[in-house]
Amino acid sequence: MIGPIADDERYEALFASGLQRSEALTADGVEEAISRALLRFGAYGCASRMAQEFGDHPQEAAERMRWVRRLAAATSAQPTHEPRPQAA
Repeated sequence: MIGPIADDERYEALFASGLQRSEALTADGVEEAISRALLRFGAYGCASRMAQEFGDHPQEAAERMRWVRRLAAATSAQPTHEPRPQAA
């Protein structure tokens, strides 16, 4: 991960990423896709790509955004590593 990212930026980056519903997605894979999209396009570029899709294909873009928000919520709640044992 490249640092703390606001929820809106996460959604936009995930939207702009190449991830598809048909892929077997993990929390780590989603975080990696978000980081790659932000590094490749920047936050502004991700937002621009998303806006372009909403302009060109509003119904499909709205459906993808609903999926993106559900995916981001589901994967951010999952730990990305094994929890450390607590000291007794």
